[in-house]
Amino acid sequence: MKTLISNVRAVLMDAADTVLSGAFVAVEDGKICSVGTQRPDGPFDREIDGGNNVLMPGFVNAHTHVPMTAMRGYGDGNNLQDWLEKYIFPTEARWDDRAVACCTDLGLAEMIASGVTCIADMYMRTGVIAQRVAQSGISANLCCGGVLFSDTFDPETDHECQVQRALTEEWHGYNDGQIRIDASIHGEYTSRADLWEWMAAYAREKDLGMHVHISETRTEHEACKGRHNGLTPIQTLNQYGVWDTRAIAAHCVWTTPEDWAIMAEKGISAIHNPMSNLKLGSGIAPVSAMQKAGVNVALGTDGVSSNNCTDLFAEMKLAAILQNGANCDPLAVLPAQALRMATANGAAALGRKTGRIEAGYDADLILINFDALNLTPCHDVISNLVYAARGCDVIMNMARGQVIYQNGEFLTIDIERVKREVQDYALPLLFQK
Repeated sequence: MKTLISNVRAVLMDAADTVLSGAFVAVEDGKICSVGTQRPDGPFDREIDGGNNVLMPGFVNAHTHVPMTAMRGYGDGNNLQDWLEKYIFPTEARWDDRAVACCTDLGLAEMIASGVTCIADMYMRTGVIAQRVAQSGISANLCCGGVLFSDTFDPETDHECQVQRALTEEWHGYNDGQIRIDASIHGEYTSRADLWEWMAAYAREKDLGMHVHISETRTEHEACKGRHNGLTPIQTLNQYGVWDTRAIAAHCVWTTPEDWAIMAEKGISAIHNPMSNLKLGSGIAPVSAMQKAGVNVALGTDGVSSNNCTDLFAEMKLAAILQNGANCDPLAVLPAQALRMATANGAAALGRKTGRIEAGYDADLILINFDALNLTPCHDVISNLVYAARGCDVIMNMARGQVIYQNGEFLTIDIERVKREVQDYALPLLFQK
């Protein structure tokens, strides 16, 4: 199908941060095929008049735990370890496939409605999540978050290795790359060297990315140094080849300049989750310093359970003003830099050709209602997007050339069925007395 989007102000996310007024964006076979101010030749199967609103690349939410939408607000007011051990882990032990499926749908719907077109998700029952992502239409890099607590390890029988192999064989590259499988290590503190070496070798063999929680809390960071002769999580895993592939490191709150040098050299992307890190009292990631050290920084929301929503507009604003305040420098993170974290930087982190409005890129596009009161007047489109826009201002979400949400209507998810299923089945199962 050929689609033409016209009468928009297109935020291209090119090197010049161009906002192209009166733009025409043509889409065919899931890709952007032309961008310009002149109507392209030829017929189109569908035309979308943008109403002089703003068209931008869809958001890349580069660190999520989608099914945890069921735990929104549950266990609030605790530090990370107490929150995990007293609230989250006992609830997660009750999951079944049916509950994961409907809670995944609910989480995906929330993200779609606020402009997300691509995610990197780490969670259990990952095959179920893959099924729901495939139906939703967005793209995803999925992983299971490998753990190893036992003193014995046999990759032929180890559950995490079995899951990794099965996921890769069934889902990696699904639907021309809509779904990709990454290798993963939940964290240094939840696993051991045997698993690190196996995951690193498997990622290299299968050409997969790597997804790891890194230095989220001071306790985690310092305990790792105590176990490994002063080496940080980044440095420890580096000794085992974990970073010898495209990799994303979630959080990075307590990383050091020595870590950043490794990250820049290896091409490890830091995934900044400011809302979650602040809510759990984990600290403030040194984003501005990491960027100056050459580290690619992207944005994630983490799980709804620790955020408590997935609005990348809110995450962008916080990411910018938090660094400005922490560094006493209003120029520490400029609006265009924050927008890039949520789009092009996220695409680079996940190894995807999205995050820009340019011919040849995936047609992951969202339309923002710039008639909204909170966006009026508009002196600077990018500034308004970062500091004033909200997820509810999204009026269209196009993922891989397919309109999946428009004017409040979900086109790939039966949202009423999902809400009933969550209320009547998942919540009673997960929070049974």
